[in-house]
Amino acid sequence: MRWLTGWSTGAPRTGAPAHEALGTVAPIAAHALWTGPNPLWAVGDWRPEEIRLVTLRPGARPTVDTGFAAPDPVEDTPATTRLAVLGHCGATAAELAAGLAAARGGAVRHLTAWPGSYTVVLRSGTRSTLLLTDLAGAQPVFHTPWCGGTAYATAALPLADLVGAPLDTGHLAARLACPESPEALGTGTPYVGVQRVPPGHVLAVRGGRPYLDPYDEPASADQARGEAPAVRELTRALLESVRSRVRTTVPTPPGSARARLGVDLSYGTASATVALLAAAVPLPPAPQPAPPAAAPGGPQDLGATTTGGARSGAVKGSWARPAAQEPSAPEQLAAITLGETEAPATLALAPDTPRLRHTVLDPGPDALPYASLRTDPQSGRLTDEPGPELVAAARAEARFDAGGTDHLTGYGARQVLDGHPARLADLLRAGRPRELLPPVAALAGVDRAAAGVLTGALRTPLTVVRAAHRLSRIRYAEALDDAAAKLTARHVPDGGGTAGHRSAGDLAWCVPGPAARWLSDDALSAVALRLRLAARRPAPEEHPGARRAKHALYRQARSFRTLVHAAEQPGQRLHAPFLDNQVVRAARLLPDDIRLQPGARHALLHAVLTGAGRTDLPPDWGRGPRPDRTAPARAGLRLAAEGLAELFDAPLLAEAGLIDLPAVRAGLADPATLRSPHALAGLADLVSTELWLRRIRARRHGACWTGLPHPTHPALTT
Repeated sequence: MRWLTGWSTGAPRTGAPAHEALGTVAPIAAHALWTGPNPLWAVGDWRPEEIRLVTLRPGARPTVDTGFAAPDPVEDTPATTRLAVLGHCGATAAELAAGLAAARGGAVRHLTAWPGSYTVVLRSGTRSTLLLTDLAGAQPVFHTPWCGGTAYATAALPLADLVGAPLDTGHLAARLACPESPEALGTGTPYVGVQRVPPGHVLAVRGGRPYLDPYDEPASADQARGEAPAVRELTRALLESVRSRVRTTVPTPPGSARARLGVDLSYGTASATVALLAAAVPLPPAPQPAPPAAAPGGPQDLGATTTGGARSGAVKGSWARPAAQEPSAPEQLAAITLGETEAPATLALAPDTPRLRHTVLDPGPDALPYASLRTDPQSGRLTDEPGPELVAAARAEARFDAGGTDHLTGYGARQVLDGHPARLADLLRAGRPRELLPPVAALAGVDRAAAGVLTGALRTPLTVVRAAHRLSRIRYAEALDDAAAKLTARHVPDGGGTAGHRSAGDLAWCVPGPAARWLSDDALSAVALRLRLAARRPAPEEHPGARRAKHALYRQARSFRTLVHAAEQPGQRLHAPFLDNQVVRAARLLPDDIRLQPGARHALLHAVLTGAGRTDLPPDWGRGPRPDRTAPARAGLRLAAEGLAELFDAPLLAEAGLIDLPAVRAGLADPATLRSPHALAGLADLVSTELWLRRIRARRHGACWTGLPHPTHPALTT
């Protein structure tokens, strides 16, 4: 795991204790980017090209440094401005310098418009530090009060380690009960006192005090947007995101058989789109190994040193010319499929692409989800936050181990491009009820085939349209009070019913998660109290559909971040171009009625590939049958039945009062649990949280820092 951390101290207040030992505190195995009373460190396996520092002093030209340069020995003045960009950023040195010069006037949005996924730190003078999060939440920022100022980092666990923060069981209950509800989650983290900066916001630390402000407002829903301009902008943004990663691919370590660039190639059109775009971009030439130096006094091949010069005859053999070499074939990309589909099905998504070296992995039982339960549940990696990706970490590791040093994925495309069911209410609010017909008709067709003509032709349209009308009219406070009352009464969805019934359940301001059915009464009551308190605050200005879609994207970005922490190989980088700022901004321009069309994501990605030059794809590209994505989870649960029973013999979740243990054990013994995708998702949330709690408990406190001062206790007086 790699992270960025620092702090900003304020002026000491009257009566506040002094912190003489503050200068001795530093992260372990860190590289200092800035020094002084408000330092900044980069911790972990950062690549040199992922660290870029720009310094602007009065009367001087800006200087741009790349890599682990020595800290600037010149002391900063109130007029000195510094910029640090960490991560993959496609900006040139000139663009970074121009961006820093423009940021001196107070504007910061342009610092997030470059291709890539990165964190920006802007320091103005000696008392002001600004940190910018990305729009999706894949590059978060956290902060906490410390030593009279504010400590910040791009990971929450080191900050909790710094201040000795205990676990926040209320936040864990909210993550399990309402994982996509900002009213329940707030800005908290699993650690008491450590706060998260919301995506699309800037954390400004001035004089040691934190301030939060949004730097990017989404496009207005009332603004007229055409489909063609939006698709062109999406094509441009996605092309830039993929090209910037392909053209900066680093060489593989010596002795490694791993490809320089790898891509996922599953049944999904998102990963196939990224693979096709990456295959159309030539890789940069790999550095050639230097010829072995001749031993002193030994024979030298003088002819080899003059093969490129004129035939002067001054050196014996200089007339010799090497045989003309044919240009080498373009370097191939490692396209990885993890036994999800048959090879012909995946190759149909990427036809006639010789640059893709397709590999179909056949993982064994050790790569199934829940495989860690059969050995030692505490043997896995400790991630910054819990997430369902922990139960499938072994499966992801097997896929990424066969991938490239830089591995491109399609994570986030569904949340960025698809239309959330709650957007139906936005169409009604905008006075466009006719545009509900295509998505409702598609749901009716699915239910007609699954549940009969009566359900598909009558019940599904009425249920969905009625739910959309209710969401478009209900007040925000009333909706949250209703959700709190349902949680208290344990009226949570079980994932059953038809597709139309499940879509109607999504038409609400706040929807319980799949694990809510197994939480204790106390945990549900605590989450319900959070919802009731949020109902007393001002209502958001966004429409309910846009707000639900935005927070679904935030949840997916958090999941991708957990996946990176749990499964990324040493020296490897996992990339999700769909989560880049410019792609998210471009996708916001798509009209809601286009998003809600049946098969909208496949059609949009087909249009992107066509605009990028792939005109040979069939019209029905990406619309083939899909495999059962829950089959590996069911197989893994069957093999890990004993380990699962042992895990919930004396779980920490029950010790914290978060789950109803008899209900969980009954659910594990019920065969219907393995047949329901909703129940499987809830079980993954519970198991992953339990694994995370056990690993966090087994961890030694203070493992991230050195030089922490010993706590001092005031003397007792009589």
